[in-house]
Amino acid sequence: MVSEGAVGATASPDRGTARALVRALRPRQWVKNLLVVAAPLAAGELGDAEVLGATALALIGFCLASSAVYLINDSADREVDRLHPTKRNRPIASGALPVPVALVAAGVLAAAALAVGWTADPDLAILLAAYLGLQVLYAIWLKHEPVLDICVVSAGFLMRAVAGGIAADLFLSQWFLLVAGFGSLFMVAGKRYSELHTLGSDAGTRRSLVRYTGPYLRFVWSTAAGATVMAYSLWAFEQPTGDGIPWHTISIAPFLMALLRYAVDVDAATAAEPEDILFRDRGLQLIGLVWLVTICLGLLST
Repeated sequence: MVSEGAVGATASPDRGTARALVRALRPRQWVKNLLVVAAPLAAGELGDAEVLGATALALIGFCLASSAVYLINDSADREVDRLHPTKRNRPIASGALPVPVALVAAGVLAAAALAVGWTADPDLAILLAAYLGLQVLYAIWLKHEPVLDICVVSAGFLMRAVAGGIAADLFLSQWFLLVAGFGSLFMVAGKRYSELHTLGSDAGTRRSLVRYTGPYLRFVWSTAAGATVMAYSLWAFEQPTGDGIPWHTISIAPFLMALLRYAVDVDAATAAEPEDILFRDRGLQLIGLVWLVTICLGLLST
């Protein structure tokens, strides 16, 4: 007969592994996947039931795919993560989650993401497959190559931004693509800038930082910020004004304010984790709400 203590002893590790797996999926970072709403929102079609359903599937697909990528990336980086002041507490780096379990879970999540994408639209499944392939290359090689590492991470954000439009079969304007592309580059360059100033180029946790300097990364995120604002303004100027009030044009002001507010965190080298800024910066949240209201008013007036 198995004693109660023995049962508890065998059950506890399983529960611990399950909790570690959930943490390794990084559900907190799923907020990045809300970018899939960008294209349907910009097109003014988010209120359509079919578009909303397709967008929801795209969101679920990218949450599954991004978690699969996190598991693969953390498995590949477990040794260097142990040298990082905070990443060493991640489940795989700390040993709480075995690598084989993480890789099997990553495979299951990747397959589920592709299935969800195919349900919405075959083109979305292709986009998710491209995202997974690119991010696996990033995890095992490209993350160590300067410039390429920034471009790959930016491409991941851009793929999220266009996913909603692809899933719902919506037209993606050239200005929207430029805003999404340069906006992604702005965030990623700011992330690297913060890592460089927090960890230093010789910290050993990210080899590409050795080739970067503060002035260079400042140049990249400053250039990307200027291009983002310009492209957004050109997009806003093209939008129709049904009731005579140019709400989309007005939205340029809160959009610029949000970019400048985020740049404060970049300049202070506290933008290593963009999702943390979104959760803690009440001023940025307020500006974002004002921007969203102006966009919605613009859509309702046309």
